[in-house]
Amino acid sequence: MAMLSVLILGKAFYIQRFQGNYWKSMSDSMHQRIVELDADRGTIYSEDGQMLSTSLPQFDIYMDFMADGLRDKNGKIFKENIDSFSVALADFFGDRSSAQYKKELQQAYKKKSRYFLLRKKLSFEQYKEFRTFPLVRLGKNKSGVISEVNSKRLSPFGLLANRTIGLSREYVASNGKAKKQNVGLEKTYDSLLSGQKGQRLVRFIAGGAVPVEGFQVEPENGKDIFTTLDVNIQDIAENALLNMLVKSESQYGTCIVMETKTGKIKAMANLGRRPDGSYWEDDNYALRVTEPGSTIKLVTLLSVLDKGSSKLSDLVEVGSTGQMQVGPRIVNDAERQPKPVETVQECFAHSSNVGMSKLAYKAFANDPSEFKKYLHRFHMDVRSPIDLSNIPSPQLASFDKKNGGLMNMITMSFGYAIQVSPLQTLTLYNAIANNGKMMKPYLVNSIQNNGVVVKQYSPDALDEKICSSSVIEQARRSMEMVITEGTGKPAFKDMPFAVAGKTGTAHVADGNIKYYDMVYQASFVGYFPANDPQYSCIVVIRTKPHAALHYGGQLSAPVFREIATKLYAMYVQKKDPSLYAVAKDSSAYFYAGNTNDVKNVYSTLNVSYTDSVSRDEWSHVYASDFQPVITSNKVKPQVMPNVRGMGLKDALYLLENMGIKVNVKGKGKIVAQSITPGASLVKGSTVMLELAG
Repeated sequence: MAMLSVLILGKAFYIQRFQGNYWKSMSDSMHQRIVELDADRGTIYSEDGQMLSTSLPQFDIYMDFMADGLRDKNGKIFKENIDSFSVALADFFGDRSSAQYKKELQQAYKKKSRYFLLRKKLSFEQYKEFRTFPLVRLGKNKSGVISEVNSKRLSPFGLLANRTIGLSREYVASNGKAKKQNVGLEKTYDSLLSGQKGQRLVRFIAGGAVPVEGFQVEPENGKDIFTTLDVNIQDIAENALLNMLVKSESQYGTCIVMETKTGKIKAMANLGRRPDGSYWEDDNYALRVTEPGSTIKLVTLLSVLDKGSSKLSDLVEVGSTGQMQVGPRIVNDAERQPKPVETVQECFAHSSNVGMSKLAYKAFANDPSEFKKYLHRFHMDVRSPIDLSNIPSPQLASFDKKNGGLMNMITMSFGYAIQVSPLQTLTLYNAIANNGKMMKPYLVNSIQNNGVVVKQYSPDALDEKICSSSVIEQARRSMEMVITEGTGKPAFKDMPFAVAGKTGTAHVADGNIKYYDMVYQASFVGYFPANDPQYSCIVVIRTKPHAALHYGGQLSAPVFREIATKLYAMYVQKKDPSLYAVAKDSSAYFYAGNTNDVKNVYSTLNVSYTDSVSRDEWSHVYASDFQPVITSNKVKPQVMPNVRGMGLKDALYLLENMGIKVNVKGKGKIVAQSITPGASLVKGSTVMLELAG
């Protein structure tokens, strides 16, 4: 027995002395783990800086009832604060009585719970209020309160450009792994918006996991995306389209507004009808390829004029029956033409399928593939280069003579046997408005990191000149005739300024829809003002079956008119501001800082000022009647000071001397602070300062 005891004691000594570190590390590896910390996803902004998609913090609150402060002196702090803390919780959340809260907290304290869930998904405003509660305001060590921050993606403008901006959400796949489901800009720029995840060491205990202090790598937040979108223009386009869709009970519609000279997309509305009859941005119809109908006739017109096979003044027999044999096929006009013989320009203005197909047959009957070269020249056979993911490719029927190439070419000349997206069509029409220079459409102006531009995007030309100036000028005259004499005349009667464009109506047969369903796609595309184009716009609406109104001039042109009229009044018809301008106060600003430093700056610059400071160390500076005024900025112990207007150096000096931790976002002077000036402070509090300018 004695020998056995000696062996056991010897083995215990050996393990403790020589293997202790190994077994301790094994224990730690079983109870400790590194977990990832999500970075804050970047924000997507409009061109004027309004948030289109952003992440808002949500706070999960836990309590560690083994915290030293709660256990010290037989739980003195807990016992002194439990009643007032329970009352505060009951009053604020209203889901339980103070007695119920007190009972739950006492039970958790008795069980020595290390990770007791108190509340999930508090908003930032709720969290700020929660931090003022009894017990909580004593700080983490004394209260045992643990807060974990998560984020929720939010679109402040709701419906506006929702599908273009996209969404970002995570879901759990069938294999149990978390996956992302992103679309739109959220998908295209996901890696930049996501940032880099951080890491935290946590210790797993009964009831949950507790972070290990000092073992954390902070995440690198995502970058911000500044788009070309204009919230006001998007709102105008979205509402004009929505009103027509509701009125006509159409299946879906899209509207795009492009800045003529730059190719910037200022608005992109996509509305689809839901089962309950409402509309939502459910798909990016602006990129969906479909048979365009008569808007493709611009390609036909440009091609025959460039080839020289026809001139605008040439006469074309279109007949009086609305039907005629053109080469190997019979071509029908949607409506009978006003006269049996029309000029080339009139064929375009009155949207004659017979007339335009005759022009194409005359020019390309011997070699249909030559028409394909013009489609390529005008970028109609390649996907749009817009900065989004998963852009569909256009579809063209065969041009091989052995495979119906001649028939297909004739059919394409008036908008069938070819599928292109509304954005491609708009890009071509915008090139005509821009004197032949085809601009690349784009949605992102810049990528920024904390206010610093990481990458700037500029207008880019796809083609400096898609055809000669004379052909461009003839095409513009023809599009103006569409409005003054052709299919667009009813919709634009008494228009206060000149516009140019083209109507289009396609009889739809795709997917489950057949010709006998009598579904139509109504379009209008053009630009304004016609003499000096500032904006190009396309409106495409897919009708319900057997709709009474289904022509482009009836459905889409009125939407275009509403958008053009409002944009013209807001952005184009500029008034002379000098008539109403008042003298500007060049000293109009608001600064803050150390009083002596502020006065030294003004003295050095020989700038006179009004001194309203007594003997306070800190001050504000603002302008009054062209005169800088220095006034006191009171700083009191345990009260959050107003640091807005300060430089970061002054703010850090002031706040850190008060025992406040500081997090900083941006560059420049301070424009916002997360803790309201005048709020009570607890030593160790953290304030977020936002800098700009």
